[in-house]
Amino acid sequence: MLLGVLCILVVPQVFSEAPPAPPQDIQVDNWLLRWSPESDPDDGDVTYTAQYSSFDSGVWTDVPYCDHTPLNYCNVSSIKARSEYGCMMLRVRAERHGQNSPSVQACSKHGHLCTPDFNLIASPGSLTVHLSKNTTFLREHADHAKYRVYYGKKGEALQDYKDGLASVTIDELQEGQRYCTRVQYLYFKDTVGLPTCTQCELIPESDSRRTATIVSLVLLGVLLLVFPVIAYFLLFQRWRFKRWLQPRYTFREHLLEPIPEPFPPIHSSTEEHYDVISSMSQ
Repeated sequence: MLLGVLCILVVPQVFSEAPPAPPQDIQVDNWLLRWSPESDPDDGDVTYTAQYSSFDSGVWTDVPYCDHTPLNYCNVSSIKARSEYGCMMLRVRAERHGQNSPSVQACSKHGHLCTPDFNLIASPGSLTVHLSKNTTFLREHADHAKYRVYYGKKGEALQDYKDGLASVTIDELQEGQRYCTRVQYLYFKDTVGLPTCTQCELIPESDSRRTATIVSLVLLGVLLLVFPVIAYFLLFQRWRFKRWLQPRYTFREHLLEPIPEPFPPIHSSTEEHYDVISSMSQ
């Protein structure tokens, strides 16, 4: 009877409980695997399990002494001899009460025998990923191996990619935005080995666009300074503003001269003599 009551109380709680959040920032540095717990660090019920997959095997196996551990790190040097050229992939998942989070793949922080080394050079509208042709992995696998470069805007999933045997240039990028990349070896059509940890770079603006931006900012600043002055005069000094706009009046001095008196009538000094006609005959 008591066992039945316990089953009724416990079993629904277990099945209704959500799985823990997956770990974050999983990195490998000199065979030391570290991650950041996403769950509450005071939650003692959460454990972690690390798994590895050897070169082109496709099978995931628990790392010895790294299964169901409450810690946020694990030494994985014990699997070094089990993989060809040290080419393996690692992932970690969180566990709680039989519920598992999605597994998150680890990246190599400071390079690895089977992890590419690269440098980023940003130019206006493009990003170049400099990669070397002379690596152990490329020499051993000749024409069957190359690089896969994942890229995307910072904060977005790196879903787009380009493949190449050496340096890769990504064009048509938005200037003024930060783009991130991750590089991994490609063997035939499968990615192998630890990918690099994500690196980001700001795409600079071109000179013409930078100049246009500066001019726009200057004009905006001028408008912000001039507009309050104009508004002040229109609202509070309108009469003075109108007075300044009126044309300047020039007083004519001849208008002050006295008006001259009327001229006397002019009489001719020469008198004309004429005869009086008394009659006319035909």
